[in-house]
Amino acid sequence: MTETATPRADAARHALLEAALMHAAFDGWTAATLKAAAADAGLSAGEAALYCPGGVLDLIETWSRRSDSIAAEAIAADPAKRVRERVTNGVMFRLDAMAGHEDAARRARARLFLPDGLDRGARLVWASADAIWRALGDPSTDINFYTKRATLSGVLATTQAIWLEDNDADKARTRAFLDRRIDGVMQFEKVKARWREAQANLPDLAALAGRMRYGGGGGR
Repeated sequence: MTETATPRADAARHALLEAALMHAAFDGWTAATLKAAAADAGLSAGEAALYCPGGVLDLIETWSRRSDSIAAEAIAADPAKRVRERVTNGVMFRLDAMAGHEDAARRARARLFLPDGLDRGARLVWASADAIWRALGDPSTDINFYTKRATLSGVLATTQAIWLEDNDADKARTRAFLDRRIDGVMQFEKVKARWREAQANLPDLAALAGRMRYGGGGGR
């Protein structure tokens, strides 16, 4: 989003967000919600437009990125050692950062499914996956950097749908679903690793074809 990046602007956006969460839970993420939030936060319509030129989509992004930061802090403090457990916990930390505002989160998800929100929604899910991997200390820089984030983006998006409908305080159904998704990802990674290992042991077909074409490697 195009935004004014100053401490005052950040404070104003967060004040707007806090006020908007209450309205959005009932009225959705609309222009009316932003107007009501501005009034509650003591900001004029002009200030709201200045700090959120993209309207309520900017507030949803502010919420998403704030939740990413909360999750990153929780991941840093997580005593778990195994990568699988830390990734699983990381996803739950990210979802639980919105706890207490499930209705607003449900409506935010629906708002991002509208045509003008689809691109932003995809970018925010990717940013959340990236924030989790970075907090976990992921060192990858090659194609694994992208595949890890693409895979986790899918896990996040599908698990969030379950989390939003899970009324249990401990989100047991969400955790069970997430465990199954992570199991599937881990199995895929094992298959991919075996494929890479097998491929590494194959002969260099291009070099072999070259030798056959130009007569190299023969025993004349």
